[in-house]
Amino acid sequence: MDFRLTEDQRALRKGVRELLARLFDRAALRAAVDSPGLDRALWRELGAAGFFSLRLPEEDGGVGLGLPEAVLVFEEAGRVLLPGPVVATHLAAGVVPGAAEGAAVVTSASEGLVPWMDEADVVLGDVTGAVPLRSVDPLTPLHRVPGPAGAGGAGSLGRAGGAVRGAHPFRPGGPPGRSPGEERSPTTGALLFAAEQVGSAGATTDAAVAYAREREQFGQVIGGFQAVKHLCAGMLVRTELARAAVWAAAVTGDPVEIAGAKMLADEAATGNARDCLQVFGGMGFTWEADVHLHLKRAWVRARLGMTGARAEEVVAAAL
Repeated sequence: MDFRLTEDQRALRKGVRELLARLFDRAALRAAVDSPGLDRALWRELGAAGFFSLRLPEEDGGVGLGLPEAVLVFEEAGRVLLPGPVVATHLAAGVVPGAAEGAAVVTSASEGLVPWMDEADVVLGDVTGAVPLRSVDPLTPLHRVPGPAGAGGAGSLGRAGGAVRGAHPFRPGGPPGRSPGEERSPTTGALLFAAEQVGSAGATTDAAVAYAREREQFGQVIGGFQAVKHLCAGMLVRTELARAAVWAAAVTGDPVEIAGAKMLADEAATGNARDCLQVFGGMGFTWEADVHLHLKRAWVRARLGMTGARAEEVVAAAL
């Protein structure tokens, strides 16, 4: 069986990377850090490019691709730390009016947390009694939903400038062209969060290697030191192992494989960010470096879609 990317998939990944380099480069990332808030113009650009409608059937105005292609797209989003509830809005395309085009920002309750609640037009799930929760990630403001209902209920809450705009519950089975219950299944969202984690892990690996090739100590680049080589090699192994698990789970759609992929991706993103900090030394801890942003975002994503504890339970139950 050939698990290599097809020519179309490689072209998709290349196109998305070029698109994000144009729409959300490092200058835009730093601007988003300095001035928190969701860029609606960027959101509409993503919608126009088919970011949210990627898996909608063509007859419904979508691109008509599948979950494996979505994983490639979200991996690129993770590389650049694209802000906003991109996973929830993507899942809501074809269900919530305006989500596919980027005209509406949709978020949802996930593991008792609601990312970007104040910026969202529509919040899916039971968010009654949500209270502010300060996030370690300056790009991902969160709210906590207390109580058992925080995991997400059947209802939804529409918001516009803090006012209730109206409910947009999921249609049973989701939009045409998708399997029944797919959009309400937590595993699809968990896999897309895992793909973002893989993208972040790859970005920190590249950053560590690039820095190790140029930073000099004791008259030679630090990449020549065995300890630094081991750190970079370990980062590469974590990334490739997690990427293989995420890509395989995208093909099979198996909930157990998705749970395992989420665990590996969370470990790769957080572990690589820590090792990248180690390679950068004191420079990595400064506000000017982007390494700490990847670590903070990895911590937040590890709590979204499916936590490590719940993923372990899913895998253990299948053994």
